[in-house]
Amino acid sequence: MKQFTLIDAIERVAAKAKKSKLDDQLFVDCKEELAFLAESYGITTRQAVFFTVFLDRNCRYVDYDDLATYLDISNIRILSYSGDVEALTRHRLLRYHRRGKDEDTFIVPAAVLRALKHNEAYHMPPNTGLDCCELFARLKVLFDDLGDETITPDELGEEVKTLLKQNPQLTFARKVCALKVRSIDQLLIVLFCHLLVNEDDDDVRFNQIEPLYENKATFMRLRSEMSNDANPLMHMKLIEHLCADGIADNNRFHLTEHAKRELLGELNISVAADTAADVMKPDSIGEKELFYCDKVDRQVEELASLLDAKRYKEVHERMRQRGFRQAFTCLFHGGPGTGKTETVYQLARRTGRQVMVVDVPQIKSKWVGESEKNIKALFDRYRTLVAKFNVAPILLFNEADAIIGIRKQGAQNAVDKMENTIQNIILQEMESLDGILIATTNLTENLDSAFERRFLYKIRFEQPDAAVRSKIWKTMIPELPTDIVDALAGEYDFSGGQIENIARKYAVKCILHGDSADTQDTLEELCSNESISSPATRRIGFAA
Repeated sequence: MKQFTLIDAIERVAAKAKKSKLDDQLFVDCKEELAFLAESYGITTRQAVFFTVFLDRNCRYVDYDDLATYLDISNIRILSYSGDVEALTRHRLLRYHRRGKDEDTFIVPAAVLRALKHNEAYHMPPNTGLDCCELFARLKVLFDDLGDETITPDELGEEVKTLLKQNPQLTFARKVCALKVRSIDQLLIVLFCHLLVNEDDDDVRFNQIEPLYENKATFMRLRSEMSNDANPLMHMKLIEHLCADGIADNNRFHLTEHAKRELLGELNISVAADTAADVMKPDSIGEKELFYCDKVDRQVEELASLLDAKRYKEVHERMRQRGFRQAFTCLFHGGPGTGKTETVYQLARRTGRQVMVVDVPQIKSKWVGESEKNIKALFDRYRTLVAKFNVAPILLFNEADAIIGIRKQGAQNAVDKMENTIQNIILQEMESLDGILIATTNLTENLDSAFERRFLYKIRFEQPDAAVRSKIWKTMIPELPTDIVDALAGEYDFSGGQIENIARKYAVKCILHGDSADTQDTLEELCSNESISSPATRRIGFAA
């Protein structure tokens, strides 16, 4: 039974090892202590000797010359024990540091010392059974070690390869290991993923890549490959040039949207299609009463009936049996403030459907070539949502004027060509869509005929007539007398959105200044100021 602690054992071995020449007597005299240390740390007895020497010399970085002097052996002989020192670095009991071009030094890591203060042996955390976050935490340690020059590029490559192979349960690890590329390219894609996940860096420069290469000539060959789109990872659509103002920068790179989805899906990394579209849950949409003219009301109610979950499945199946396209594409068009967008939200709320709302300006990236990728990624994401949920979500292109307008004939400049390409992609996607797409627009005069044909339902949201305006006024300001409501509705040809604006401003005035003694004057002023393009209307005769 041992009669000493870890610190006792290390102290005894270190004292005996000094000037010992690593002779057999050292291993006889410290047999129990070395066996205890070897078992505690999972190393050999000779490695345990070296470990105690490093601990005793931990006031600074230790090199092979220091070891030779401490043990009183020749500098040539000490090199024969380099395998033992390297084994200690693999167990994370030592950290490697390159000082200058030819001087290799080592130091005991702080984590090992912290454990020893409590008379506990440090052990590397297990590298198997990790989740993706844990894996990337380990990768961060490895790449930080490379930056600190406590690990060589070759050692980093081996450590990363082992780490990935030990975690085949992770999609990231499996897919990287399955890449049919050179080992250095495999490490390169891991670096790009590490920088994005751990450093939030999706703008990679050559100075960040160079540390992966000990050989300068090898790095220069890679630099030439990447600058000229000749690297295998670029052929596989995993890495691409970063673009600025429509021009590819040969010295800056990032992961493609495809790579982010394929390799980093477990981490829910945001990609262009994610940032360009928000998903609203039906229970997050507040109920709101909408008023339409009779014709629009009938069309909206018919669409609501169709989108009922049970009815939708029935109609969808019958369409499929008859060989028709299963997509339900709708165009809501009309002037601003007529309720187009709110109607989509209320339909989603009533039928229990999520709404994927597309930010059209975000989709139309300033980088030529990126917009097309964004559109494709957007529809890919929508298909994923359709497959995931029992009730198909609604894909909403709000204020879609910019992407469903008439295509430009004989387009020559890059922007016109890009916009035509975007429209062609959307047209193709609408042909194969299996879901619900609704687009809203204020301008139908500029609608491309190809888009018009592909919208199954087209609802024109007209300005409300006087009867509908009365209902809106009464709903927005319930306390208004009927005669004032009817007078406002008859005098001002406002949309529902404009009436809501006036009602909100009226409410703010009442909150700030109390109820107006002259409701007539207050509302007349607000109505007159609502439309800045129209001259002030005459004063209307409200009953006293």
